[in-house]
Amino acid sequence: MFLYTTHDEDTANGFEMYDWLLYTSTDMVNWTDHGVVASTKDFAWRSRDNGAWALHVVARNGKFYMYCPLHGHGIGVLEAPTPYGPFKDPIGKPLVWDKTNWYDIDPAVWIDDDGQAYMYWGNPHTYYARLNDDMVSLKDSVVRLPYHIENYQEGPWFYKRNGHYYLAYASTCCPEAIGYAMSDSPTGPWESKGYIMRPTNRSRGNHPGIIDYKGHSYVFGLNYDVMHLTTQEHHERRSVSVSEITYNADGTIQEIPYWLDQQPLKQLEPLNPYRRTEAETMNWGYGLKTEKKADGRGLVVTNIDDGEYIKLRGVDFGRKGAKRFTASVAGKNGGTIVLRLDGEHGPVIGRLEMKGTGTSDTFMEMTCKVKNAKGVHDLYLCFEKYTDSDTMKFDYWQFQ
Repeated sequence: MFLYTTHDEDTANGFEMYDWLLYTSTDMVNWTDHGVVASTKDFAWRSRDNGAWALHVVARNGKFYMYCPLHGHGIGVLEAPTPYGPFKDPIGKPLVWDKTNWYDIDPAVWIDDDGQAYMYWGNPHTYYARLNDDMVSLKDSVVRLPYHIENYQEGPWFYKRNGHYYLAYASTCCPEAIGYAMSDSPTGPWESKGYIMRPTNRSRGNHPGIIDYKGHSYVFGLNYDVMHLTTQEHHERRSVSVSEITYNADGTIQEIPYWLDQQPLKQLEPLNPYRRTEAETMNWGYGLKTEKKADGRGLVVTNIDDGEYIKLRGVDFGRKGAKRFTASVAGKNGGTIVLRLDGEHGPVIGRLEMKGTGTSDTFMEMTCKVKNAKGVHDLYLCFEKYTDSDTMKFDYWQFQ
């Protein structure tokens, strides 16, 4: 599963968005951070850096196409040979841009069964256009829907499933919900079917993304819940949530509660601790940061403070269990990774005492013994003996 998302700056008050991020998962609960995969700087024709709004990525003919709204500069497209990039601008100009307004935002692309690709976008109006097979040019002119879909605001997500066409969208703000409409044609007319998630005062932005994966259906959306752990004052610092959804026999979608009112998402498969796992793979890691390694090859976990931890859900140690734990770390000072099961204060299965490696970019593998690690458990990598001046970085880990 590849999750591409916009990126609000940590200190943002209004919309400060300069790049796009990528996360991946195979179990829907443990996600690996791949960092920035593209930015507004990849478009030489832009006149400002801020404005990396809601993007969409599709695959065709062995290539991956990223449709990027540059707020106030229309919609551009980037192309890459892999879903990880590198993404480059193949046309050197906007794909669409009506310079009389700032409506060209939030593109969504779907390739129909006959091979025809469509792109929907727009706030407050809804637009669509057909794409050529090259995916980087328009087949004909842009069409603006002559009617307003009930509660439509922005962020359309266009797709087809079991013969039905869907247009999910962020509903009228504020508060904002996830609404959707259906049609028998890729170009409409669109009939509103109500809400997937109803409006709530806890949400001011809820752009949807909807997919099928490994026999399940999911809706992704935006929220401010992580920011609200530290402040109730509103800033544009959003996070991404996901929930499973269910379709009725007629193709309509059953409503779901707000993200925080749901049970944790079902894990699709256990995590294998006996293969190398990147430190930036986690179910939860509040307070931690990731950054590129000095050699540019992958990310590492940084900003590690005493008392913080990385949680991984559903780790399968097997019947025989693990005997050793190895981690690749770097730093001047050092610290301790306490390995716990099923909670940040759960049973200890091992302690890795990390010595300083000389510099924060000199990585070394360090190992400790492990006991009583059998079966399936949540794993907590708890950091102790870290100081504010510590420069420790965490690259990857593996059990033996």
